[in-house]
Amino acid sequence: MYVYDKHDINILNQRVAQFRGQTERFLKGELKEEEFLPLRLQNGLYVQRLAPMLRVNVPYGMINSAQLRKLAHIARHYDKGYCHVSTRQNIQFNWPELPEVPDILAELAEVQMHATQSSGNCIRNTTSDQYAGVAADEVVDPRPYCEIIRQWSSFHPEFAFLPRKFKIAVTGATSDRAAIKVHDIGLRVVKNDAGEVGFEVYVGGGLGRTPVVGQLVREFLPLQDLLSYLEAILRVYNLLGNRQNKYKARIKILVKALGVEEFRSKVEAEWEALKGSYQPLTEAEIDRTINFFSAPAYETLAADDGQATLDEASAEHKAFTRWLERNVQDHKVPGYSAVTLSLKPTGVAPGDITDSQLEAIADLADQFSFGEARTTHEQNIVLAEVRRRDLFALWQTLKPLGFATPNIGTLTDVICCPGGDYCSLANAKSIPIAEDIQRQFEDLDYLYDLGPIDLNISGCMNACGHHHVGNIGILGVDKKGAEFYQVQLGGDAGENTRLGSVLGPAFSQGEMAGVINTLVETYVDLRNDAEPFVDTFYRVGMAPFKERVYAKAD
Repeated sequence: MYVYDKHDINILNQRVAQFRGQTERFLKGELKEEEFLPLRLQNGLYVQRLAPMLRVNVPYGMINSAQLRKLAHIARHYDKGYCHVSTRQNIQFNWPELPEVPDILAELAEVQMHATQSSGNCIRNTTSDQYAGVAADEVVDPRPYCEIIRQWSSFHPEFAFLPRKFKIAVTGATSDRAAIKVHDIGLRVVKNDAGEVGFEVYVGGGLGRTPVVGQLVREFLPLQDLLSYLEAILRVYNLLGNRQNKYKARIKILVKALGVEEFRSKVEAEWEALKGSYQPLTEAEIDRTINFFSAPAYETLAADDGQATLDEASAEHKAFTRWLERNVQDHKVPGYSAVTLSLKPTGVAPGDITDSQLEAIADLADQFSFGEARTTHEQNIVLAEVRRRDLFALWQTLKPLGFATPNIGTLTDVICCPGGDYCSLANAKSIPIAEDIQRQFEDLDYLYDLGPIDLNISGCMNACGHHHVGNIGILGVDKKGAEFYQVQLGGDAGENTRLGSVLGPAFSQGEMAGVINTLVETYVDLRNDAEPFVDTFYRVGMAPFKERVYAKAD
């Protein structure tokens, strides 16, 4: 992980002191609400339905055990004993008291964490693949370049007040686990035929009320030109983005209005003008950053190390076998695995985690994974460096903690925003819908037979639950003051990024679990062998799903 130097620490402490003064002035009535609003947003503080919400950055999902323990302390002493993992790999506290927020930020700074630029019209937290650095299909570790982008974008004076919020995602693997094509800028770290490292650059993706899949604007951007090219994109957007209508202010609207060729032309022209006065990334700086992500002290192990123990445990414990199949991923280092801790047990809001659970994960990270963990945009936690011989011992420890639910990648591994239970923008509650669906599909054998199905729920069209790219997406809507839910089918956030299509008229909360069940039954009847849900949908089309669902509704 990147370790803050004295300059980072000094800047962070100055920001905390600055916001403490701003908060005190606001509470004394010396700052008006409209004056305080942009100041609190710059420090990650929202006003929600029932209380403030503080969003804490977890850069590209990397977090260490000391930071986990600090989050536990904050949850226990300043909140209601829990926090929430968001779809941008961040941590959210839903119940802080405004006068105490500066104290929370000061405590976060003690462990090199902050909430700066986690909200507002600026460059937000850069996200990445939760298996970055360990994935078997990885071409280049993207984390050093995420860190370079973080340092470049933090406190960047030119991009502090963009037309709208701006999100960047980076992957270095052949499989896209970072959803790069639904971000304002998506980067894939690649190697060209000469073995040189560079980037595929996608621009103009995003969800919300106008969902758009990003378009390729550069097939190969040389590594040393990363920041100058990003700067050129941001400058074009900053100049031409719509500042009169926030619903048309995102870069996706600009790219769509200009057309990708015209947009690319403007970026290339700005880049050419910029390059002469812009310091390229030097080899020394790149190497310095890469060294922050050097490999831990791996043991030299055989690929099948511990296999006999795993086979014996699997024969005795069916649940362990299920967990190995669903929650354990291949690692590029022989004898190691990456393990996903499911935050999706039935009856718990997806992504919520308690103070005691945070401390338990910190202990697990120290014991099993070199003191580090990752948050995921699917709202789970990953221990990325577990020896295979330790998997059974880890599983036994996870079970009483509630982290061993073997449902990763299945229908009940639901992505879900906080919805109307918390958010002032939501049209409907999301969490009860997730729980109803999880209870509908508690039979794990049936769940596994269904294969991978992404189910995403958003409480409003801002799409914090990424419903547009769920194989099944659910959107909360308001119908004359009542909460209803619109269903979309066919979305995909992976390599073949696609937006879902609306099934038809919306349903009440009480109907939703039955609707999902009918959709699943229709898929089972229509699929060929083990054909995934999304493939079946695109083969047969919307009509049979629509016919079955609304026939039952009638």
